[in-house]
Parts: sequence; structure tokens; C-alpha cells
Amino acid sequence: MIRPGPRNLITDVAGLRVGNAQDARIRTGATVLVGERPFTAAVHVMGGAPGTRETDLLAPDKTVQEADALVLSGGSAFGLDAASGVADALRAQGRGFVVGDQTVPIVPGAILFDLINGGDKAWAENPYKRLGAEALAAAAESFALGSEGAGTGALIADLKGGLGSASAVWNGYTVGALVAVNALGRVTVGDGRRFWAAPFEMGGEFGGLGMASGFDPAAVPPIKGGDTQNTTIAIVATDAALTQAQATRMAVAAHDGMARAIYPSHTPMDGDLVFAAATGARPLADPVGVPLMLGHLAALCLARAIARGVHAATPAPDDPKPCWSARTD
Repeated sequence: MIRPGPRNLITDVAGLRVGNAQDARIRTGATVLVGERPFTAAVHVMGGAPGTRETDLLAPDKTVQEADALVLSGGSAFGLDAASGVADALRAQGRGFVVGDQTVPIVPGAILFDLINGGDKAWAENPYKRLGAEALAAAAESFALGSEGAGTGALIADLKGGLGSASAVWNGYTVGALVAVNALGRVTVGDGRRFWAAPFEMGGEFGGLGMASGFDPAAVPPIKGGDTQNTTIAIVATDAALTQAQATRMAVAAHDGMARAIYPSHTPMDGDLVFAAATGARPLADPVGVPLMLGHLAALCLARAIARGVHAATPAPDDPKPCWSARTD
């Protein structure tokens, strides 16, 4: 049986915490996932326009196999500096990869494009290093969804995007997803309130509206509003003891959840990316069957998290697009 964890958040994976920080004036933010100790980390990119930091070292053949934290941020290329704020703070805590007498925190990150969402972007100094440090300081087991952290300034084809999360427990293993939804495509069917992810919903977690009927996808263009700079960036995590190669396969499988929830996804103008994190707390009872199931759960959680992020978005003054909550069928 598959069921949500007690919080229905990625932090149902024991030992992980998430922190958000945002700037309402700029209309942007950053989100950090950090572990009690380093965790096995991997990544898979399927979008055509990614923006990343330290993702090459997450390949299975590279020397470093673990990360101290993962960062999702707004700000396009400027937002990559959020990971610098996290790295500085972790170094001050004595966290990181030890090389001689130096400690180097391993903090991969990814960004989404939110530079034309109506906020004041005329900053004199890049704000993302500060936002990264603030997000790390706020890290906790419980955190807010919607217009928070990296989802603060997120937009999708026809609505505000947002920060989403979901979890699933199966046979003693826990899997969770965390996502900042800023997609070129839609997450709802046509102009209605029903989500593409509806078949995977658990317990009415994004409205309990069920699936749309009689909808012809050919009759409604999948994108709207002329946006051409977007990205959905995500993290999936588990307490299973995965190798970096197995974690990479979990990240690959999780992209199926993105494709189920966003119409279309993985476009040339999206930087769609999924990180994977494995804490290693639970040994694999079956080295083939368990990783296979974990990939399925990662896709399930990511589809649900995407819908939850948009469902939880809240309005702000002068929003360029409405929130899902303003829609009526």
C-alpha cells in the first residue's frame, strides 16, 4: 500500500529539512534542502534551457558522491549565487568535504527564470547570496508551500506557479518531492480548475476535484501568454541506501511525474531538472525491485507536488497572472 507521509512533505524523509526565504519587493526567493549529514546526490536534466551550479560532480563516475545541501532559486543566472550563501553558512558550521585543512561544502543548485514577473529587479547588489543564507537559517521539518521560497515569483502558462511538495511511504521506505513550478506549459486541463495530475491525487491534497471529462487536448493550445523563459526545478529524496547511479535513475524516473503534471513539459525553453537525494538510512531489501519502485514513487510524488504548488499559490499586488484559487469551473 502507498500512502502519504505524516506531513506530506519531502521532510517525511527523516534527517532532511527545508528552508524558504523570499523578497516580496523583488518578487523572488530561494529554497534549500539540507540534511543532518551529507547525502548521496544525483541529477538529471531534460529541459533545453537549464541553469545550474556543481551538477557535473553529481555524475556517478565523479569523485564526490555526496552533497551537503541542494538549492532551488529564482533569479535566472543571478540566482545561482544563492548556493554561495548556503556554502558560506555551512562552512561556518564546519560542514563540507575535507581537503587538507580546508572544508568545502558541496552545494549544487538550479535556478528558474522569474525576472519579468513584475517585481523590482533594479537591485544594486545581487540579493541571492543573502536569500540563500536566510533560507538555510530557516530550514525545518515543516515549511510553507505556494508563493514561498523559490516559488515566490514563479509563473506558468496561465496561472501563478509555486513551491510544492509531497511524500509517499511504501514497505517502510519513504520518498518525497520538492518542486518550484515555473513551467511554460499548463498544469490544469484547459481553462478549468482540474489538474493534469488528478489521477495521482491522495486525500484531496489539491482540491479533490477529480479528472476532467470530454476534454480535447487538441482544442486548447498548451501554452499561453507568450512566455518563453521558464523552468520547473525539483528534488526527489528517499531514506533508502542508494548508490549515486541508483539515485540518478530515480531522478530520471521522476521526470515522468513532471510530464504527467505539466502539459507540455521538457520544452526547449524550459530548464527542467530533477535532483535526487538518498540519506541511506534504510538498506535495500531487494537491489532490483526496491530501486524500481522508488523511481515509480518519485514520479508519483513529483506529479502531486507540482499540483500542490500551484494549488497553494497566493495573490500579491499587481500579479501578472491569477492564482488557481481565483478560478471557477
